[in-house]
Amino acid sequence: MRFTSSPRGARLARRLVSYRLDAWGHPYTCRANETLTLIAAELTANAVRHGHVAGRDFHLRLTRTVDSLRIEVTDTRTERVPLLSDQPPLGDAESGRGLLIVSRLATRWAVAPRVGAPGKTVWAELRLR
Repeated sequence: MRFTSSPRGARLARRLVSYRLDAWGHPYTCRANETLTLIAAELTANAVRHGHVAGRDFHLRLTRTVDSLRIEVTDTRTERVPLLSDQPPLGDAESGRGLLIVSRLATRWAVAPRVGAPGKTVWAELRLR
């Protein structure tokens, strides 16, 4: 789905993830729903804060297999690619922990160039078994 690149769009995307997971048999209060919803919150917030291009939306894709769930968040900003680091920010920094949270919660995650258009996709997988 496509969402406006705004805090409201990020909130709606996060709520959609939680709702869809519940519909797929992962109730709101189960570990998988809570974990992937938190990952969705971090990735969509980053798409709004760091991947925003005026007049462009971000895209969210949620898929499932027998043993995993995957979320992909795509924005149109090519030059701001997140670092794949497990190091926390220094000192009392007010930001910079979102992807650290994603790296600790997700089974796997990475960044890939957007296919067929400018931008990037940040994806995360959560293994269920």
